[in-house]
Amino acid sequence: MTVNIVEASTSREQLKQVFQSIDAKSCPRYFNFHMHTVHSDGRLQPSVLMEQAIAIGLKGFAITDHHTITGYQAAQSWLENWRWNNPGANAPILWSGVEINANLLEIEVHILGYGFEPEHISIRPYIQRKATTGEEYQAANVISAIQKSGGLAVLAHPARYRRSHFELIPAAAEAGIDGVETFYAYNNPNPWKPSERESMQVQQLANEYNLLNTCGTDTHGLNLLQRL
Repeated sequence: MTVNIVEASTSREQLKQVFQSIDAKSCPRYFNFHMHTVHSDGRLQPSVLMEQAIAIGLKGFAITDHHTITGYQAAQSWLENWRWNNPGANAPILWSGVEINANLLEIEVHILGYGFEPEHISIRPYIQRKATTGEEYQAANVISAIQKSGGLAVLAHPARYRRSHFELIPAAAEAGIDGVETFYAYNNPNPWKPSERESMQVQQLANEYNLLNTCGTDTHGLNLLQRL
């Protein structure tokens, strides 16, 4: 299949503009860039996820299953069919997405890829349903692969690892990361709300290193408005 680099580039620029507009109130009812389906470790079928996204009124989102895009592909097919049967109806934008394990500062972190061309050879090692090893496991190489396939790379939940976000974000920036998941609910509150202290610290670091901000619920359960 021919890779549509022009389309991927357009998607990347469109997504970049959205990320530049993200704030603490963007998630979970306007945008949501972190969610999982039964195709990795989530509980939602892609079709049910899509029904919820439309019912919520999401403007745009990404499914970020671990090391696979089959959930995204199923959701994309469902959305195309829905558009066909609902001409003129407002539909959210669904960007390609994936969550990838990677080594950064000798610990495992998760890197989110968005808006990439799924058929591009660079992303292929990372969508085989399992974590990579060796050079492909290094954060700089994960980031490069996402970018070469036309996408944006984002450090997921920076304040949730065994090393401080004050160390990890500068290191990720040096490795070429595009953005950080700034607005994230670390204590799984109900209703969902980004953790104020961590989000403020991450946003300040994003500003310092000229990184984009994203937000996401990291949904693994049956409700897109919650994490679990």
